[in-house]
Amino acid sequence: MSKPELQHCSITENGDGIVWLWLDVNGARANTLSTALIAEVEQALDYIESEQPRAVVIGSRKPGFIAGADVHELGDLDSIDQAEALIRRGQQLMDRIAALAGPTVARIQGHCLGGGLELALACRYRVADNEPSTRLGLPEVKLGIHPGFGGSARLPMIIGAPPALDLMLSGRTLDGRAARRMGLVDHAVSPWQIDEAARRLALSDPGPRRARGWRKLAGSAWARPVIRPFMERQLRAKVRREQYPAPYALLDLWARHGGDPLPRRLRAERESLVRLVEGDTASNLIRVFLLQDRLKDEARASRAAPADHVHVIGAGTMGGDIAAWLALNGCRVTLVDERNEAIASTLRRARELFERRLKKSAKVTAAMDRLIPDPRGRGAARADIVIEAIVEDLEAKRGLYAELEKVIGPEAVIATNTSSLPLEELASGLEQPGRLIGLHFFNPVAKMPLIEVVAGDSSTEDAIARGQALVAAIDKLPLRVRSAPGFLVNRILMPYMLKAARLYAEGESRERIDQAARHFGMPMGPLELADSVGLDVCLAAAETMTQSQEVEIPERFHQLVREGRLGRKSGHGFYEYHKGKPKRQGVRTDDATLRRMGQELVQPLIEEAERCRDEGIVADGDLVDAGAIFGTGFAPFTGGPLHYRESRSSERASEGDAVSSG
Repeated sequence: MSKPELQHCSITENGDGIVWLWLDVNGARANTLSTALIAEVEQALDYIESEQPRAVVIGSRKPGFIAGADVHELGDLDSIDQAEALIRRGQQLMDRIAALAGPTVARIQGHCLGGGLELALACRYRVADNEPSTRLGLPEVKLGIHPGFGGSARLPMIIGAPPALDLMLSGRTLDGRAARRMGLVDHAVSPWQIDEAARRLALSDPGPRRARGWRKLAGSAWARPVIRPFMERQLRAKVRREQYPAPYALLDLWARHGGDPLPRRLRAERESLVRLVEGDTASNLIRVFLLQDRLKDEARASRAAPADHVHVIGAGTMGGDIAAWLALNGCRVTLVDERNEAIASTLRRARELFERRLKKSAKVTAAMDRLIPDPRGRGAARADIVIEAIVEDLEAKRGLYAELEKVIGPEAVIATNTSSLPLEELASGLEQPGRLIGLHFFNPVAKMPLIEVVAGDSSTEDAIARGQALVAAIDKLPLRVRSAPGFLVNRILMPYMLKAARLYAEGESRERIDQAARHFGMPMGPLELADSVGLDVCLAAAETMTQSQEVEIPERFHQLVREGRLGRKSGHGFYEYHKGKPKRQGVRTDDATLRRMGQELVQPLIEEAERCRDEGIVADGDLVDAGAIFGTGFAPFTGGPLHYRESRSSERASEGDAVSSG
């Protein structure tokens, strides 16, 4: 049989009996296991099966192996029959790879996630490089589903049930070395060694890895009923079944079918996944993933070059952490503050961050070298972008900008990290007001994925594009917003926190208020959130935003700030704090009460989100939802506040129709 002509794959043979199948999806930045790629791998397998080579190595011509299934295709599925057919086809592809006569080796570099790892698991052997950029995992639970191309069946067979369940239930990823220690890959080698390692493994064919000892016994018929309740308790401490059913479905799948023959396990996996795809959570979490992709794509579409040198003014908590994150992600950063102790504190926090993220001492040293203390502010003259993160005072910022314009280059962009001050007022004294934009980072900088890129009335498109390019380059999500009090995220958060403060002032338990918000699906209760931000910061933002809105700030809020009870940073706010943790009193509340109170709490947030959409603070309602999810942590399983309200309205309309027809 002649080699097939393929667009997304290529086949090479080096004369030693090994066929190398290279994946390279045409026109894409990364390989995804789309139906087009599946079809071409099927054609390649037709050729391989006819030729019966000594061994097969599957690798990628791109920097990553396979980044997972094509989520856009998942979002476009119109029926359960289509979903079932896609899952069945993926399983059949993996079965064909597993059934090849000779040894098969997955040559893994870069991302090997979801369907990509399932393909690797179908191979007899796996070789990964040991670079930090190589990540292996089955993160499907983050999309409201679980592995469906055989991963839930094959992974426990290879590494044992406990570590396999931990990987799949958490969605976390491993680098090559960690995957080797776990037994997920056979070798983790330097990039320049990977081809030779794959070749030798294919030719030696020592026998596939299988779970042994306690890891194998953990999947036995007598052990599964013992382990399941323990793992379910751990799950319940993190997520609720009705909100995030996928991890519970995965645990059920293993408990019921973990000892079945492989064909039965695959059928059970397929049936379970089809049920999840049919539910709202998977649809909403896929929507969230696509919103994230939209933010990334809009930033990538910018033709602006990322900044090489960023000058940060202000080494407080926000300014210092912004500077550290920039340096971590490859920017040369100069940092100025009139307080030497603030710069020293930033350097200490930065080293901790670099050591945690980069591991290798050489990379930590390189990152520290990029973060340059600059007490005299000389770096401003060479900077592409200057980020200002000083006190929230209009006149102080205006005075700083006037001095900056004397020394910065004519093309330099000034970006303010203000959380509430209008850019129009900040830009009023600038000779080039078009160079001022907002880059509103959220605290903690290392954890919050979103940055608001704020456009004032005078901000030029070039300045905005350069801001978006910087955000994309430092692995954050840029959301373009129009300058208005509170922008988007703080504006929709404030009514939510004020509602909680009013309930507290009326005598409601602070613990019950926050518990109700968490019961709804928020990552943190509104009173604890206010304490974390700082009650003085919240009050200043609320006063700025409520100047144009008829919103009452509870007197209790003012009183706490007057008393110096500013939240976590002062050791007491709505809560008392011990070693940074709030002291909570135990409260017992039934689910119905928590559900009602949770709805009451988020209602002002949803209403404000609608007003932001109607006023054009961002381009459309989808971006309002994106800002709420990635900026406030609004319950992702809902798809965002506007999507949530629309879904609830549709449900009520359907119930009304059903009553009428009855």
